[in-house]
Amino acid sequence: MKTAKVVLGVLYDAPYVGVDTHVHRVMNRIGIVRTKSPEETDKILEKKFTYEQKMIIHHPLVLFGRYQCTARNPKCSTCPIREMCDYGRRGLISEGKSI
Repeated sequence: MKTAKVVLGVLYDAPYVGVDTHVHRVMNRIGIVRTKSPEETDKILEKKFTYEQKMIIHHPLVLFGRYQCTARNPKCSTCPIREMCDYGRRGLISEGKSI
């Protein structure tokens, strides 16, 4: 399903978010979803995002998950959305900083 959504979105400007491991991880860390699989995340995002959001969000989410919010060593200390992120806020709290 992910590949089909990516093809439709990229080639035909269709309003789909292809949920891969990067998108799944970012959405869970930020706190937009609480799911165990990309498939579950996909179902929720399909309802949560507006048409306009779906048109622009796929590539930024994938790139953000690939280079900033990485699986093993997320770069929370330099993250531009750290204070809005559930995962990043936990790091701020454990470091003794307030937000």
